[in-house]
Amino acid sequence: MLFLVAALLLLGVALGSVAHAPLPVTLVAAAVIGVWLLVFAIRERRGQRRALPGHH
Repeated sequence: MLFLVAALLLLGVALGSVAHAPLPVTLVAAAVIGVWLLVFAIRERRGQRRALPGHH
């Protein structure tokens, strides 16, 4: 429960910062986060394929 409260607090701080940032800065930050999540998803998917027994 404490983790959820901390996550919501950080989300509120991040959204508050974005509301005051210029639009180009916000778009660049969103693009960087999107690329980071895409790379993370691809790495996780590849890792799961290697970890499955009997799956080549």
